[in-house]
Amino acid sequence: MNKAELIDSLAKAHFDGNKAVATRALNAVVDTISTEVASTGKVSITGFGVFEVIHREARVVRNPRTGERKQAEAMDLPRFRPGTDLKNRVEAAAGKRK
Repeated sequence: MNKAELIDSLAKAHFDGNKAVATRALNAVVDTISTEVASTGKVSITGFGVFEVIHREARVVRNPRTGERKQAEAMDLPRFRPGTDLKNRVEAAAGKRK
């Protein structure tokens, strides 16, 4: 599912088919999560999951094509850890597909 399909689904399920309102709602949620993770380092939505920043140390990496090794700098990266409710829904859906 891409963003446009998610907006369509939101509009049908929660906004009486109004795509403009669904778009504003989705953009507001994504923007707020992005801003808060960048500034505070963590956003936790109970049952859904945790958006957080992790630190990756500097390390040596290898180009698989050429075999060339070079130093990769240390960096902070966003990470998502799914919550219990999300894990349970995915597990239940996977069981239905089998």
